[in-house]
Amino acid sequence: MFDLKLRPRRMRISEEIRSMVRETTLSPKDFVYPIFVVPGENISEEIPSMPGCNHLSVDRAVEVAKEVFSLGIPSIEVFGLPEYKDEIGSSAWDMTSPVQRAITAIKKAVPELVIIGDVCLCQYTSHGHCGKLKDHYVDNDTTLPLLQNVAVSQAEAGADIVAPSDMMDGRVAAIREALDDRGFINVSIMSYAVKYASGYYGPFRDAADSAPQFGDRKQYQMDPANSREAMKEVDLDIAEGADIIMVKPALAYLDIVRRVRERIDYPIAVYNVSGEYAMVKAAAQNGWIDEKRIVLETLTSMKRAGADIIITYHAIDAAKWLARQ
Repeated sequence: MFDLKLRPRRMRISEEIRSMVRETTLSPKDFVYPIFVVPGENISEEIPSMPGCNHLSVDRAVEVAKEVFSLGIPSIEVFGLPEYKDEIGSSAWDMTSPVQRAITAIKKAVPELVIIGDVCLCQYTSHGHCGKLKDHYVDNDTTLPLLQNVAVSQAEAGADIVAPSDMMDGRVAAIREALDDRGFINVSIMSYAVKYASGYYGPFRDAADSAPQFGDRKQYQMDPANSREAMKEVDLDIAEGADIIMVKPALAYLDIVRRVRERIDYPIAVYNVSGEYAMVKAAAQNGWIDEKRIVLETLTSMKRAGADIIITYHAIDAAKWLARQ
């Protein structure tokens, strides 16, 4: 007869015991819900490649923000489609653009909700790249003043956090300087420090109308094969003044999240991106998976890997499911 004095299964025998010894817990307070604002009024139109996510006019975005806050989700990130595009993406810092108007309206309606502004140019430029072009090359240094304009405009609109997602070298330092010079010393920077050139972004480019008109973004976003390079990016952004470090995408890069967690004591965010979301929704709609179970398991894995903040399109559904547990 085997000596089975050690029986780990004792700690799994009931849900009550499992919950007592659970190492990682998931809460709506872990989530950020991304929204896409568009010109117009009374618009709420589903994004075909992202079932359950809508293009929203500013007035409808305010309604969603109220729902988000009522569910215990503390934050939203605002993306937008502009009324016009040009070579340098100047609508990205136009105070009459949907993003800036939405930030102001939401902050007025729900002052306690933390608002994050996405600082990038791809959905605002006529060419779809994340900076100013020099021939077919995105010129790093002449892009930095444009990103400063975007960040300052979002702070003026009422954003609590700005999140540069462009992957230009030196952009965190440039944005920090611009914010401080304008008196926004308490506006935080959540840096997309580790952003890979990933195939998981496809549905987002549909949602934000941000697909590049030529080439790809491998010049400035990271090679998915690299992990040591990610640590360099993290170190640089912290040195430049980032307050929160992000890894994007999340699910295929949990090894990177763990490495970053072991390296730094700063808050870590992950972006559960559109492709990850769309695959789950498609499989669930075909009856191939249990959507609730898969979503909560996936989000828990991100928290377990070391994330403090999870940006996810599942946030509203997940918050409702967690409230019923």
